[in-house]
Amino acid sequence: MQPSLMLRKFTPDDLQNVMQINRVCLPENYTDFFFVDLHQRFPETFIIAEENGKIMGYIMCRIEVGLSNFGFGGLVRKGHVVSIAVLPQYRRRGVAKAIINKSLEGMMYYKAKQGFLEVRVTNESAISLYKNLGFEITRTINGYYSDGEDAYVMTKKLS
Repeated sequence: MQPSLMLRKFTPDDLQNVMQINRVCLPENYTDFFFVDLHQRFPETFIIAEENGKIMGYIMCRIEVGLSNFGFGGLVRKGHVVSIAVLPQYRRRGVAKAIINKSLEGMMYYKAKQGFLEVRVTNESAISLYKNLGFEITRTINGYYSDGEDAYVMTKKLS
């Protein structure tokens, strides 16, 4: 992690910057209400990375209850990474790793037993990062993205 990198919780003042990063980095865009709603419900998992006051990236998550992604019985609390993005000029500097780890701590605050996310099957750099953080591919969702691309579901046990 960079010495000047600061992680903090999202605040409503960050909304326009976060929405701009989302538009620059990802084809899936959300309404302002969606960002604010996730922040209000799960503030511990909506993390901002900034350097010298400039927002470099974000991660937002929600907590769900569902069947374990590892196939063992019953319902479990799961942290779902809804969106993560780091501006291109700040990539490959440990920013994504730092905000993911911080959001996983937030998921445990909400008593989640697993964290999971969807990732494009062609996004090799992200898949590699998630594997290095302890996530494993638990299934494939055909046609998950609006352009028809498949997604891997990647899951990590939280302790």
